[in-house]
Amino acid sequence: MAADRDFVVRPFEGLPGEAGLVAMRQLIPAATATLQLNQAAGGGELLVVTVLPDLVRAWRRSDGQPVLAMQPALGANDVSRDLGQAVQAALEAPRGEAVKPAALITSPDSPRLQDLVDPKSKFELTVHDSFGFWADLAEDSDELVKSAEEVAENLDPTVQVPDVEMAFWTDLGGRPFLRWAMGVEEEALLDALARLQAKRQAGVVEEAKYAGAFRALGIVIPVWELPSGTTAADLTEALGTYRQRFDEALASQEPLDGAVRRARAGLVARSFTLR
Repeated sequence: MAADRDFVVRPFEGLPGEAGLVAMRQLIPAATATLQLNQAAGGGELLVVTVLPDLVRAWRRSDGQPVLAMQPALGANDVSRDLGQAVQAALEAPRGEAVKPAALITSPDSPRLQDLVDPKSKFELTVHDSFGFWADLAEDSDELVKSAEEVAENLDPTVQVPDVEMAFWTDLGGRPFLRWAMGVEEEALLDALARLQAKRQAGVVEEAKYAGAFRALGIVIPVWELPSGTTAADLTEALGTYRQRFDEALASQEPLDGAVRRARAGLVARSFTLR
């Protein structure tokens, strides 16, 4: 499946928690989430994690539950098919064993995540400050616990903003930032942000600076640099107010005037594609 024509720009479209899956793959160092498999895939629960020990692609726990890692490098032009193949391999693996990259070969016949996940299932995301959840993967977990502690030393602190869907506070080099996977189509999101930027209303809180946006797997994720000392809890009320302004700008049918078009061009120049 190497032909360019098969490249899927938005591989998680139609899945529960699309923006959250993108965030787990691109933004969040340590997190877990649950999805329900459809009846064809056995109907059980799928545990999705950001990273597994030794960068293995998937795991089958001793109780039979499949575990999928979102962040290892993938080779397919359709990320959903590559991950779907990993889930299928985990379902077929012996209990308590990992699925390593060498055991996976994605083909046009490999299932996509959309073929395995119940589209009506809930996406429940939990952000962690360590990889302590690795301890649940195997009964003899002393080695995994030690490995998790060592890896956690290099994590950038990341916290989900309370009561705000897919908004993440993070500390990068002692400076707080907000990354918000809003789940809005790229062109519409840029138009709405440009309308706010032209009115000098683009900051999510006072003195916040719009830093740019990540373009990742069909989702655009705006980023703001926050005033020093801002915590995740400080953002809840402000983001609720900001989201109201954003939604009004998003719904506007007014043609973009010169000021808005110039603001939009600046936003596009500060957008970066993640793969």
